[in-house]
Amino acid sequence: MTRSNTRSLQMSFSDRLGAQPPLGFFDPLGLLTDADEARFTRLRDVELKHGRISMLAVLGHIVTTAGLRFPGDIAFGVPFASIGNGFNALFGPHAVPQQGLTQIIIFIGAVDLGYTYAKDQIEAVHLGKLAEIVGANKVESKKAIELNNGRAAQLGILGLAVHEKLNNDPYIINSLLGAPVPF
Repeated sequence: MTRSNTRSLQMSFSDRLGAQPPLGFFDPLGLLTDADEARFTRLRDVELKHGRISMLAVLGHIVTTAGLRFPGDIAFGVPFASIGNGFNALFGPHAVPQQGLTQIIIFIGAVDLGYTYAKDQIEAVHLGKLAEIVGANKVESKKAIELNNGRAAQLGILGLAVHEKLNNDPYIINSLLGAPVPF
C-alpha cells in the first residue's frame, strides 16, 4: 500500500463512526484499500453483528459459569443443567447433544435471516426509541459506544477461549486478584 493510498483512505473514512481516539481510523490489514462506500458499510455491518454476538457470548459464558441454566431439557432427557461450560458444552461427555445443537443452529439461522430481511425497519424503530430516551443529539454517541463495546467483547470472548484452552482458567484475572472462579 502506498503512502498516497493510505492518505486518501484515511481521508474518506476517518470521520466515520468508530474512528475514535487514540487510534482514529484503524485498518491494519488494508481491507478498505480502494474500497467504496458499499464495501465500508458491509464491513461495518459485519463488525457490528459480530460485536453483538460476542457481547452475548461473553454474557452467556459468565452466566453459565455462575451456574444459571434454563429449566427443562435441551434434548429428550438431557436437562440444561447437565451441559458443561465453555468448550465443554461442545465437546466431551457434558456436551450439548446433536439434537440440541441442531435446534440452536436453526434458531440462530432463523433470527439472522429475519433480522437481515427486516434490518432497516428494526433499526428505524430502535433508533427512534433511543432518540426519545436519550435525545437525538446523543444517538451517534450511543452507536459509537455499542461499536466499541462490541470490539471489546470480541477480544473478551477470545481471551476467555484462549485461557480456557491454556490452563482451564478463563477467569485468570480473578485468580490473580485472589478471587478465583471455579470452572
